[in-house]
Amino acid sequence: MATDTESIIKDSISAVNSHDIDKAISFYTDDCIYEDVAAGQVNHGKEELKAFLQEMFDMSPDVKFELKSVFSTGDWAASEWVMTGTHAGNTPGLPATGKIFSIRGASIHQLRNGKMSGQSDYWNLMSFLQQVGLMPTTAPK
Repeated sequence: MATDTESIIKDSISAVNSHDIDKAISFYTDDCIYEDVAAGQVNHGKEELKAFLQEMFDMSPDVKFELKSVFSTGDWAASEWVMTGTHAGNTPGLPATGKIFSIRGASIHQLRNGKMSGQSDYWNLMSFLQQVGLMPTTAPK
């Protein structure tokens, strides 16, 4: 049976998968820190997180996360997931290619008073770039 912390994570993933930004950010504290380690981006507070999510949905309008595992202890949790979608929208420095991607990743979550106050996402940017055709899949010889 899922703990409250695990339910918060599962419910937040469901909100992201429905592309309901307001619902998704409702699982975070007002002063949250959300870090996308692979992209080198740190978002401070709900407004920056909201903009980050909108950018992700613009880049991949069909993006979805499949939660593979989640566990928690106290105010800390970890989750493993697979992000899939189509690289259909331009982002700075990354022109849309229309190619699909499937990336494994993991997140570390910190909770406070029933909401996420911190989250750090770890995933393989090189694999994403290769899958969407913006980086060669093999090293030149």
